[in-house]
Amino acid sequence: MTVRVRFAPSPTGMFHVGGARSALQNWIYARQQGGVFVLRIEDTDAARNKPEWTEGILSALDWIGISRGSYEGPYFQSENAGEHRAAAARLYESGRAYYCDCTREDVQARTGSQYQGYDGYHRDRGLGPGPGHALRFRTPDEGATVVVDLIRGEPTFENKLIEDFVIARGDGSPVFLLANVVDDMTMGITHVIRAEEHLPNTPKQQLLWEALGVKPPIWAHVPVVVNEKRQKLSKRRDKVALEAYREEGYLAGAMRNYLMLLGWAPSGDREIVPWSVIEDEFRLDEVNPSPAFFDEKKLRAFNGEYIRALPVADFVDACQPWLTGTETIAPPPWQPEEFDADAFAAVAPLAQTRIAVLSEIVSNVDFLFLASPLIDEAAWTKTMKDGSAELLDDAVAAFEALESWDAESLKSTLEAVGAERGLKLGKTQAPVRVAVTGRTVGLPLFESLEVLGRERTLTRIRAARLRLV
Repeated sequence: MTVRVRFAPSPTGMFHVGGARSALQNWIYARQQGGVFVLRIEDTDAARNKPEWTEGILSALDWIGISRGSYEGPYFQSENAGEHRAAAARLYESGRAYYCDCTREDVQARTGSQYQGYDGYHRDRGLGPGPGHALRFRTPDEGATVVVDLIRGEPTFENKLIEDFVIARGDGSPVFLLANVVDDMTMGITHVIRAEEHLPNTPKQQLLWEALGVKPPIWAHVPVVVNEKRQKLSKRRDKVALEAYREEGYLAGAMRNYLMLLGWAPSGDREIVPWSVIEDEFRLDEVNPSPAFFDEKKLRAFNGEYIRALPVADFVDACQPWLTGTETIAPPPWQPEEFDADAFAAVAPLAQTRIAVLSEIVSNVDFLFLASPLIDEAAWTKTMKDGSAELLDDAVAAFEALESWDAESLKSTLEAVGAERGLKLGKTQAPVRVAVTGRTVGLPLFESLEVLGRERTLTRIRAARLRLV
């Protein structure tokens, strides 16, 4: 048997990090088994679907390494509508489904409760198809449905607790439960690896598989992804869009490494590992069923490690979208003609050790490419205190006299300026840093001054001194 797995997102919004995790797990499992990864776009909700969302799914998969052309599809659920209707008809003709025209109010009036499920009123009343007649599946009265799950063992559901659920609406259109089952059958899906939130629907879907005369797939429900409050990640409340992380400057390698740790871990006391190790060691039956905490701080630390591991040339290339701007990334505060590629290359190794996401590169190097620095007023107020004006005067005089404009000479010169005032280097360089870069933190000061150059450095220190008059 050839293993066939599927990833079936809906094109109704940005690409959820939980969906990306499920896609990667399906992808790896298929590759390990020599199987096929199928992409199916579940687009039957016409009111919410947009073509750009579908393209967003494809682009996001490309970014995390599931590239176009390496999988089967994309298929579109809407294209299989005929099969959905035919399956509904077969279930009705075989007696496994029946028509019902009860409204929610009707059921509530009979049961006396808004919380009780459908009461089977039309099971044996022989209502035929017609406008407003929904088709309900006839759930077995006795026994239990056992779901064999690679992660969760054998969850068991008593059939008497499963109501006769709707499989086709009053207008004849099949609901998601049936469409999903029929699509998986049509595409020969052997393993359904998906989020835990779908587990309650699984006994219903398994009953549909069996009623349609096809052996159900092997199930695997991966843990729900939660925030720091242990609440399921929500698009309305949490930062969940994969695109947002990409645009902030997270590396694809760091993101997919981290996503694979949501419920699973490689061998040994390690988390940051090559993708080849993950592909080799990942085991679906070793996934922990407990909720997985999506820790953005940890992801950020991961990303910083990945950035520092890049060859410098690759780091320079990776920063380009933030240095130039793209359709999705805002342009930097300098004009294109102000950017100096050589200057950036000179400070790139310094910046690489200090940023955790690539978007931070802009605030670290903007002082190099602007006519004057962007002053952080809070930093200015905190740093420019009594004695700063005189210290800047002394720094200008000492720097003007330098024969060699290099980091070591600049450091020793400013150190001497501070020593005359009884100041350590940290206190001495703070006003100079704010004057030149506009901030109290950033790249190493003296290497920055070397790249900025004598004339621009002195101009900025003099301008800061005049502001202190």
